[in-house]
Amino acid sequence: MVKDWLQISSDKLVESANQTIYMIGWSLFFGMLLAIPLGLAMTLCRKGGLKENLVLFWIINGIVNIVRSVPFVILLVFIAPVTKIVVGTRIGTTAAIVPLVLYIAPYLARLIEASLLEVKSSVLEAAQAMGASTLQIIWYFLLPEAKASLILALTTGTIGLLGATAMAGTIGGGGVGDLALTYGYQRFNTPLMFATVVILIVIVQLIQAIGNYLSHKFR
Repeated sequence: MVKDWLQISSDKLVESANQTIYMIGWSLFFGMLLAIPLGLAMTLCRKGGLKENLVLFWIINGIVNIVRSVPFVILLVFIAPVTKIVVGTRIGTTAAIVPLVLYIAPYLARLIEASLLEVKSSVLEAAQAMGASTLQIIWYFLLPEAKASLILALTTGTIGLLGATAMAGTIGGGGVGDLALTYGYQRFNTPLMFATVVILIVIVQLIQAIGNYLSHKFR
């Protein structure tokens, strides 16, 4: 029945969904590993920060701005040699993870920075008055106070990453977005286009609902 309506097999639909989840999951994981220290560094090293270092701040701030200014499609092609070195190939779902990580890391870093800057300075001053070290302030005061905002930042980043996975099809990344473009738009398959749009809307709504719930719970 699915094949008659969408003109593709149900296995192809499931495979595309799995590819999207695979790309988002690993890209988000590695992206967060890069974004958290970047976001913390920009928060702590800025003027008036706990570890003020304007040289380091402007270096990191500049790198984040430069990478964020490059359109994802161009980034895919530009770092193809790096992708080849890291994963051994320039095409495929796994290869798409490398540019996706570089795309989402600075984006998340900026969101994390904004969340951490929401923490009231009085909280950090109280922590310093109690003799807490920088690491203790980060772990016991800064991150817990910003937890709800950080969850919403991660939610926003995840949804943005979902949109980027659609463009990963240019290097054979696959996924639901690529399915809509390759088997839907290019083949004038309107039912498939409609189905993939509905699937993506449902995924976005689900991600946002979970993010809102967790943020409200921890706030």
